[in-house]
Amino acid sequence: MLEQNREKTRSEWTLNCIVAVFNNWAIGHENKLLARNPVDMKHFKEKTLGKVVVMGRKTLESFPGGLPLKERVNIVLTTNPDLQVEGVVVVSTEQELEIELEKYHPEDVFVIGGESVYRQLLPRCQRAYVTKVENDFPADTWFPNLDELEEWELTCEGEKQTYKDLKFKFTEYKHKSISLKYEC
Repeated sequence: MLEQNREKTRSEWTLNCIVAVFNNWAIGHENKLLARNPVDMKHFKEKTLGKVVVMGRKTLESFPGGLPLKERVNIVLTTNPDLQVEGVVVVSTEQELEIELEKYHPEDVFVIGGESVYRQLLPRCQRAYVTKVENDFPADTWFPNLDELEEWELTCEGEKQTYKDLKFKFTEYKHKSISLKYEC
């Protein structure tokens, strides 16, 4: 049975991703978020608490103290197989990641960054939870523009909100090739 699970095709092995993007789909600068938004952080926590988060090494290092997120399974996909961080599962290849993720339901797995991990795993994502922020900040990392990718469709769009000078809304996208029971 385990061997059968390992034979899944790319379309059967699915994940979710969650990201805050600014104008032009910018996501970061010098390994930091472009702006702190407690409303978005609460949204992120609600979606990922008790779930599995997959990230790159730089994303882990960007957390306070370089420590993993509490009350979540933290998996780091890195080219450094010698990386060791307490409370973190380290994998070095997509194949190792796939084997590790066999333990969890796809709905419970969230890719959380950074840019290279998003780009590598986006083809395996079924849903993208995107907080769209209408502000401009200097950036050096970007998320793929889902509005320009024909395999993705916008399925939910929340009301515009503000926090200080940030204008944002929560949106959800679905990968067209993956059939989902979809609820907003």
